[in-house]
Formats: sequence, structure tokens, C-alpha cells
Amino acid sequence: MARKNINSIRMPVYRDSGFDLTDAGITAEAFSNELSNSREPDLYIYSRYRNPTVVSAEESIMELEGCNWALLAQTGMAAIDIALSVFQNGRDTGPWLFFNEIYGGTISFVENILKQKRGIDAQYFSPGENGYDLDKLEKTLAAVRPEIVYVETVSNPLVIVADVTNVTKLCGKYGAKVIVDNTFATPWLYRPLEAGTEIVIHSATKYFSGHGNLTAGVICGNDMQIMQKALEYRKFAGHMISPDDAYRLQTQIKTFKLRFPKQCQNALNLAGLLDKSPEIERTFYPGLASHGTNDIARRLFRDKGFGAMITFDLRGNSADEKRKRRDRFIGLVADRIRLIPTLGDSETILMPVEPVWGSKYPEPGMIRLSVGFEEYEELENTIISALERV
Repeated sequence: MARKNINSIRMPVYRDSGFDLTDAGITAEAFSNELSNSREPDLYIYSRYRNPTVVSAEESIMELEGCNWALLAQTGMAAIDIALSVFQNGRDTGPWLFFNEIYGGTISFVENILKQKRGIDAQYFSPGENGYDLDKLEKTLAAVRPEIVYVETVSNPLVIVADVTNVTKLCGKYGAKVIVDNTFATPWLYRPLEAGTEIVIHSATKYFSGHGNLTAGVICGNDMQIMQKALEYRKFAGHMISPDDAYRLQTQIKTFKLRFPKQCQNALNLAGLLDKSPEIERTFYPGLASHGTNDIARRLFRDKGFGAMITFDLRGNSADEKRKRRDRFIGLVADRIRLIPTLGDSETILMPVEPVWGSKYPEPGMIRLSVGFEEYEELENTIISALERV
């Protein structure tokens, strides 16, 4: 049957597991060219290798990040695995340095996979009261001589902003390659690749999707040799996103530049409100002058916003009282602000810090808010009402 050219403005969802290669000559050409690992193949072979719907979604992310390539995976953790695995070199792999204020799942991956299963010498670098001390970092780099340094632009849950630009300069001085998880900042606020980092990671589940209805991860870069290694690893490890999720992600990315600035503005307004409340001991938000990394955030983000994540600590005379107040607050806002273990959703959601992070952040009154893009007045009224009754 002859096929019509359909005048759609969107890339179709190609659910093919394998693609028609017609004859032996074309098959040989397709497999031979696959070894060169171009970003977009001339001939598609199998959807675990490459898929046209996925490639189209990757191009949308390339436009946002301003990079030479982007590779999607099925989750943020899969993207982290790809990004870190391409730099492993068996027993010849040198030490790696991780900033310790990073996503808990990443730390678990470092401890349980990189260190225990793969034998990587992974070490940590800790921040001070006002963020990461660059003088201390330089001494650590000189002592450890890491091959890889891994950092988050904005940390979870204390929203510490790392001076990625100067961190990258220091790492270059000591021959270390920098990998940045930019999920909280997004390319709207900051593009780490412009500072010279090797790879940028996003949990695309969060702000790129923005609606809490799919999981995805992406790694972005400019070095084509790294891309080739990442393509190979994604193929062998099976970390390919489904074409259906890639299609939905691409449609959601179209509204990213509308959604995220609104979330940042809502968060800035709400952080100011929380910071003045007598019911709250401390508010953590890089847009507040009281935050230890406010100056870094202003320099890096250039007045485009400060992100949409806020953490605050409810007052209380004892740990038990703080827990009771925390639990009462969660119950009072439950009709509007749900307890959901993710972030970046369209509506504001929350997470109690102590039950999730345990001994690392044992403050029982601490709550993390992921601020949505709903009408701010509704959000403010919900918070004020709960604080008055808590």
C-alpha cells in the first residue's frame, strides 16, 4: 500500500521495535554506519539503539541547553549511570570526587554501585555554613587529584547553590572533568556547559516534563567522542526511553519557558512570606538575602529567578513538638498541597525531610516545598491559613 505524506507539524510516535532495512546491502550499510555513532542515524535499525521520536525530543532539549548533543534515558538515574559509566576505565580508573550535597539516589548509587560493585575510589567534598569553600576545594583537588568531579548546581534539600563556573575553572587547573546535575536550576537559570563542564544531567521527570506524569532523564554535552561512548553504553545497558514517553516529553517541553519562570516567581514570593512568619525558624531559599549562597545565585542566575524549591523548618521547643507541628501542617494543607515524593510538578507539593533523609537531615520540623505554577494567591492563602492554625 502506498503511504501518504501526512501534513502534521509533530514528529509521529514510532513504536517500531525494528525498522525495515529492505535488503542485505542496506542492512550492511546500516550496521556499519551504526559503529560511527552519529547523533542521528541515516538508517534506523532497532529502537534500543536509536528511535526517530526519541531523537526529535532530544533536539528540543538541545535547543534549551544550547549543546551539540542530548541523549534521553528512561529515568534520571539511568542518565546518571550513563554519564558516570562512560568515564570508567576498569582498574585504571582514578579517584572521583562528589560534592556531598547531592540527590540521595545519586549517593546511594555511588555507595552501592560505584564503590561496592565497580571498585571506584569515590570521595566526598562537604560545604560549610555559606556553601562550598573554593579554597578548601582547591586543597582537596590538589590532594585527591580526581579524574571526575560531580556537583549539583542547586542542592537537595537545602538548596545550596554551587559556584559551578569557578568550580569548573579550578577542576580544569587540576585536570578533572566536571559533571553537573542541573535539574533544580534548569537551563533557564544556568547552562553549565558554557562554563566548560563535560556533561550536564537532568532528571527530565521534573521541570522538562513539569506535570508529574512520566519519568525520563537526559545527558547533554558538546564533546562528540563522549557522545559516542554514551550512545554505546545506553545501547548495551538498555537505558533507552520509550517513544511514547519521548513524544509526550517533547510536547511538554514546549511550555517549559512559560511554566518554570512562573514557578520561580511563586517560590520567591512564598519564600519571602515564610521567612517573615513567626511560626518558622528558618527558610532555605537562594533568593533570600539570608541564604548563604544568595550572592552566588545572583551571579550565576543573572536575575532570571532562583528556582522553585524551598525548604523551611517549623519552630518548636522540642523534637516531639516539631514533629507534631510538622504533621499538623501537612494535614492542614493536604487538600491543596499533597505529599508526593517527587518535584517539579504543575501544582505545589511537599516532602517532610526527616522521614526521607533520616540522619543526614534529622531536623523533625523541616519540610521541602516544590512550588508549582498555580495562582499565587491560592497558594499563599493555603500556607497562611495552615501556619495560623498549626
